[in-house]
Amino acid sequence: MDPWDSSRHSLLGTFLYSSSSARAFAVEQLLRRIAGSADLADTVPSNGGKYWGSSSPDAPCSHKKKIELYSPMFYVACSAGGISSCGLTHTAVTPLDLVKCNMQIDPSKYKSISSGFVVLLKEHGFRGFFRGWVPTLLGYSAQGAFKFGFYEFFKKFYSDMAGPEYAAKYKTMIYLAGSASAELIADVALCPMEAVKVRVQTQSGFARGLSDGFPKFVKCEGYTGLYKGLVPLWGRQIPYTMMKFTCFETIVGMIYKHAISVPKEQCSKTTQVGVSFAGGYIAGILCAVVSHPADNLVSFLNNAQGGATIGEAVRKLGMWGLFTRGLPLRIMMIGALTGAQWGIYDAFKVSVGLPTTGGVAPAPTAVPGA
Repeated sequence: MDPWDSSRHSLLGTFLYSSSSARAFAVEQLLRRIAGSADLADTVPSNGGKYWGSSSPDAPCSHKKKIELYSPMFYVACSAGGISSCGLTHTAVTPLDLVKCNMQIDPSKYKSISSGFVVLLKEHGFRGFFRGWVPTLLGYSAQGAFKFGFYEFFKKFYSDMAGPEYAAKYKTMIYLAGSASAELIADVALCPMEAVKVRVQTQSGFARGLSDGFPKFVKCEGYTGLYKGLVPLWGRQIPYTMMKFTCFETIVGMIYKHAISVPKEQCSKTTQVGVSFAGGYIAGILCAVVSHPADNLVSFLNNAQGGATIGEAVRKLGMWGLFTRGLPLRIMMIGALTGAQWGIYDAFKVSVGLPTTGGVAPAPTAVPGA
């Protein structure tokens, strides 16, 4: 008997004489075998290896359709990974963000990290630690989609503009330009939710959350008020993202070059995701220091009622306060946050059959006649 027919009869027996859960499993396996036999010929890459997945068409997962690198579906997948990466991580650290924002706005009341948590617990209870989580989730999910999706797009776009030889030679400049371009767009999506989040978190009694905070904010400030913090947000996020992506790519490349004895493509997926987390954590610490003055400005301007300016914010905070107020907590938060973001993002890419980010420099093209 043909092996396929034998396995089919085996699954049929499982369906007839077993529990409902086992029946469901048998049906699923049978459908997969049928789909696999019908589509196998169409799923073997014939375009010079532009599909990412198993290197051999005989591998166990070869019946799954692969996502072509730099295709529209590739960028959709990267955007979906960015949503998971940024939305979930920023929401998870809402309590830390809440204390940090209040330390920036009212340092006389929130004198330290520990006392800040005590004050919030006393005044708002345990639920108060997650005040503003909805605009955080929505705002940073939108930002993550544009940030990671457009970073992959602009990195490819600028590499193609430069050509293989110069893309390899000036890869750091490509990382910087690609990340800055992506963040410029991503912050337009983030800014309205960030404005509402800061107001909800730092003004007691302003609103319970997004549902009542958004219309109240618009009533007080108008729709243009949602974007009054856009310039300082760019000032915070663009340097942060340039540092985040460039340092990550560089650190991951150094780890694979100096700390791991085998090439990246020979490492297990678990090892690759672990490298992504480590590289992201180190990059996050550097990001926090570079972007912190602008973070203080964003918190001050979004909390201030009326037409506060950047100059007024600098005079109020002072240069020392601008660079240091809330910095230890932000280093703690951003280090873990960035490490988790890269870990989640690359784990998502692996789950849909894509390579992890960084670690392999593009090969230079030989000059004709050289």
